[in-house]
Amino acid sequence: MDSEEFNRKRLRFARKRRGITIKSLGSAVGMTPKIISDYENGKRTPPEKTLSLIAIELNFPVSFFFLDDIVTLDETAVSFRSFSKMTASVRDSALGAGQIALEFAFWLDERFELPSVNIPDLRDYEPEAAASTLRDIWSLGELSVGNMIHLLESNGVRVFSLEEKTLDMDAYSFWMNGIPFVFVNNKKTVERGRFDAAHELGHLILHKHGSPLGREVEIEANRFASAFLMPRGSVISKAPRFPSLDIFIELKSNWRVATSALVRRMNDLDLVSDWHYRSLMIELSKKWGRNKEPNPIKQRETSKLLPMIFRLLREEGVSKKDIARDLRVFTSDIDSILFNITLTGVGGGKNRLSPKKNSAKGHLKIIK
Repeated sequence: MDSEEFNRKRLRFARKRRGITIKSLGSAVGMTPKIISDYENGKRTPPEKTLSLIAIELNFPVSFFFLDDIVTLDETAVSFRSFSKMTASVRDSALGAGQIALEFAFWLDERFELPSVNIPDLRDYEPEAAASTLRDIWSLGELSVGNMIHLLESNGVRVFSLEEKTLDMDAYSFWMNGIPFVFVNNKKTVERGRFDAAHELGHLILHKHGSPLGREVEIEANRFASAFLMPRGSVISKAPRFPSLDIFIELKSNWRVATSALVRRMNDLDLVSDWHYRSLMIELSKKWGRNKEPNPIKQRETSKLLPMIFRLLREEGVSKKDIARDLRVFTSDIDSILFNITLTGVGGGKNRLSPKKNSAKGHLKIIK
């Protein structure tokens, strides 16, 4: 339900979402930092004209600031990768994207029956065993994962894109009300994005309860991702007798992983010696650097679920503008979390799926 009063918490949220400091916002709208701070702390209420200027600067509709509190997303409950490289501004902006995604997810839940969650709690398993167990539960056997995002979505994970303007943010995940969420960075290579998605899956099944902490959880999630994407049996069966970098570049297509990830997996399985592993990694770095991938996957992975939802919405006459209006944001915020999927052929007409007028849910089924 919309609030009739100015919501100071939404002002703080909007500012952090845009990565703007109190000082910068004050300067942009002709106010002192003290006045902006008073607005955020509830000591003052901005006049209508001032709020209009703030809304323009933060790129949110004025109506956004008169809703009830936005859903809270505590950074301690979020699995962030590359945390040491991340500035507070980038972290806050990423958390803000997550909160908008949650609002959108709640919007969807009122209208559609989405895939049920099939993410077991394997906190007592070693990463390799957890990967093997999950593959059995999902009936994957030794098969290569064709599309990580499709696989996650079909098992109830809500997957969104992360369009932050930095390569320091890899991916992140969290649980909210029994629903798992994963955010992936579309600026990475396809191979890196697949590994990041599998890494976050590792966090979801191994670290749902928040322990262990620090670097240890990242190592476990990496080990899980490696074992999940490159099952022991299939890797051993294809391991070359005299491995060279060119052979690894050719072999990696079997599992759709980065060359470096395959070399590391072979080393972990004692199929490549430590000395040979280091030599291969040095050669790979000299030839390709850190951010390029030899023989790269060209087709970027994206959501399968969201286009299906948009297709159903389009049939009901619901546009992206309608969704943004319901959430009191602009369409750019919707685009930033939805892989920039286009909802075409629909004007900004009446929202016939509004839960206030029609409580019936649509039925959406995803085939694995």
